Amino acid sequence: MTSVQVRELQAAAVIGDGIAGLSGVTKRYGAVRALDGLSLTLRRGEVLALLGPNGAGKSTAIRCLLGLIAPTSGTVRVFGQDPREPAARARIGAMLQVARIPEVLKVREHLDLFRSYYPSPLPMAEIVRIAKLEGIEGKEFGKLSGGQKQRVLFGLAIAGDPDLIFLDEPTVGMDIEARRGLWEQIRVLAERGKTVLLTTHYLEEADALAHRVVVIDKGKVISEGTPAEIKSQAAGTTGRRIRCHTRLSDEFLWALETVSAVARQGSVVTVTATAAEAVLREMLLADGTVANLEVTSPALEDAFLELTKGKG
Repeated sequence: MTSVQVRELQAAAVIGDGIAGLSGVTKRYGAVRALDGLSLTLRRGEVLALLGPNGAGKSTAIRCLLGLIAPTSGTVRVFGQDPREPAARARIGAMLQVARIPEVLKVREHLDLFRSYYPSPLPMAEIVRIAKLEGIEGKEFGKLSGGQKQRVLFGLAIAGDPDLIFLDEPTVGMDIEARRGLWEQIRVLAERGKTVLLTTHYLEEADALAHRVVVIDKGKVISEGTPAEIKSQAAGTTGRRIRCHTRLSDEFLWALETVSAVARQGSVVTVTATAAEAVLREMLLADGTVANLEVTSPALEDAFLELTKGKG
């Protein structure tokens, strides 16, 4: 068996039941190592959020999967093929922050152009409906608002009815209503069996949409799991928050085992502890007047900050 065949078998083992992925991919730019033996699997019908601090290697990983750059070493496969193969590219859609499209063309002209690139594109009316472009089809792209431009770019990404969709910061510039509308369409895509790779700085967006989260730093995976699993990792180190009205003093609360923070605003106190249940029992035993009790786990943003602390 040749070394090439061995690498292919190793890649197949890593990618497993996925439709695309990276296997042991390293990418160097001179002395800079953007990816460092990164392995990543994308599965059918899931939304995967790829998170990391600036410079972590997210864009490089996506560019490898899109076939825009070749890895220095390792294997990239999309639908079992090199992503540079036309048959693989015909099943991919992408919405990238670095995208530049002519501003003088009208929205409908852009959609017509992108539909022509694919063998079985979505009908124009379907793209307009999904991306919520009703009423702006005849406007020049350059005259649209930031949120409208994002919706057009989303429409272009889905124009070919792709099986794999890359969404890089898709809701930048959108108002809350438009953002929630796009979230719903992303969920529908996954329900239809499409695979979505999402990068976003809005971590509540990743929490709301992702079936799985992969956090990378310095080109390596540092954490992977469902949003709940990622948050539970942070809970084990930073703790859960107990918020309530209590007569207990700060000195008493700080003395309780595993308490890492006590914050007070008027009569409301917030206690952070890794063993929140035990702390809460002690508080209730010491103060029978505890009221308006609320216990919360860390948000995905808290977990991300804890995982990437001191990195980037």
